[in-house]
Amino acid sequence: MKILAFADTHGDMSALERIREDVKKKDVDLVICAGDFTFFEQHIEIMIKKLSELGTDVLLIHGNHEYDEVVEVICKKYKNIYFMHNKMKRIGKYVFIGHGGGGFYLRDSEFVNEMDKISKKIEKNDEIILLTHAPPFGTKIDAVPPYGHVGNKDYREFIEKNNIILAVSGHIHEGFGKEDKIGKAKVISPGFKGKIVELE
Repeated sequence: MKILAFADTHGDMSALERIREDVKKKDVDLVICAGDFTFFEQHIEIMIKKLSELGTDVLLIHGNHEYDEVVEVICKKYKNIYFMHNKMKRIGKYVFIGHGGGGFYLRDSEFVNEMDKISKKIEKNDEIILLTHAPPFGTKIDAVPPYGHVGNKDYREFIEKNNIILAVSGHIHEGFGKEDKIGKAKVISPGFKGKIVELE
């Protein structure tokens, strides 16, 4: 499965056009967006409509620039857009789990509570892709000099305790384009340019 992941386009139509071209040229199977695809919800309906026209399924969470209730209502208009906040979705042998919003706290009690519920549906050998807006704590993608690491510790602990093969996030602009590892999980921050990831 070939995935194009992106985040933090902040309403930039030219960035979305580049993503559309990559989807077409690189034979992408699935697009995932880690939030902040608008600038404080300006033109949000247009942005989601544009995402629906990419020609693939799109898994989407909100960032700190969008409200989950607003995004969810709009996403329901399109059969190929899946709002993934506190949800899981099986695609082939992979399980995608999403949690949007946030980005300013080291801990996230809502995430912990929702993942406790979702974990009951996860099977032992499931290969999981985690989609969050904020990054997990303590990697290259959450480092903000000179302040150090600003990611979320609950996200990191979830990755460490589960069979996560890929974690995609955004929010921290200093981390765009970088990747790291937490155990066997690849942790990436694709940023507004997007990144192709191939799953075996």
